[in-house]
Amino acid sequence: GSAMERLATIDNAVFDKTGTLTLGQPRLLNASSIDPAMLAIAADMAAHSRHPFSKAIAGFAALDGQHKFDAVTEHPGFGIEATDAGSTWRLGRRGWAGWKARTGGEGKHGHGGTVLTKDGIIVATFDFEDALRADASAAIKRLNDVGVSVQMLSGDTAGACAEVSKMLGVDDFVPCLLPSGKVERIETMAKDGYKVLMVGDGLNDTPALSAAHVSIAPATAADIGRNAADFVFLRESLLAVPLALDVSRKAGHLIRQNIAIAIVYNAVAVPIAILGHATPLLAAIAMSASSVLVIGNALRLHGFGANATLQVIQKVGRSAVSYSA
Repeated sequence: GSAMERLATIDNAVFDKTGTLTLGQPRLLNASSIDPAMLAIAADMAAHSRHPFSKAIAGFAALDGQHKFDAVTEHPGFGIEATDAGSTWRLGRRGWAGWKARTGGEGKHGHGGTVLTKDGIIVATFDFEDALRADASAAIKRLNDVGVSVQMLSGDTAGACAEVSKMLGVDDFVPCLLPSGKVERIETMAKDGYKVLMVGDGLNDTPALSAAHVSIAPATAADIGRNAADFVFLRESLLAVPLALDVSRKAGHLIRQNIAIAIVYNAVAVPIAILGHATPLLAAIAMSASSVLVIGNALRLHGFGANATLQVIQKVGRSAVSYSA
């Protein structure tokens, strides 16, 4: 209930990129150019993470089994760290993993966002491509058409974000953000008076989902992300987002109409009843008629949307939004 009311008031929508605007099923493009030994080590490390990029790398694990690391730790928003025979391996964000990049390997291994390092020296760089989520561009256009500004916040590189932004028509995006950076961005917008909707899917998006005025996650999101979100849409299409907004605003409009109907009814009926002009039969008919009128007006929401249906399911204090064309 309260989530639907808050959704109706939003004026800015913030989207994560990987797994939200895209399907979150990236494909590793340059596997053939990576040293097979380094690729195998990266795949073994990636097996310890659920991040979409990790899943793409983990598919290249060696057939003879996983490498035995002394310890493996995932750092949300940064990557994976493993220790082996006194060496420290890191797989993830360039600025975190390749802390010695300026003293070796920068030119040889390019400027990709995801790298594998050994003791701070970059030994492999990974390039990915990911398909856009169905109707993402149409969803963003519909949000813009109803006066909602759209931004994209991502931990990915500026180049990758710019490419997706251009395809979807998103003019405002901020790349290379840590989870805390997304939260800071949303909190700054809130202090400026904006009502922000956050749409995100990953473990890294959980703090931002909690910080937003209202939040939505896809069904493919991590469990913690779905739990943090106010709504979950169950289909791949992002059109569920503007549809949920439309329904919440329409519901609010109908609620205000029903309140007005109730006020007018009581303003007319109560004086008549006080003056004794209403027989019990007339009073019963009038009461039933008012209830039918209010219910009938509310049922107009059921037919909302000529070419689509939207189902909102309340479950354990959360809402699930299911879209079907």
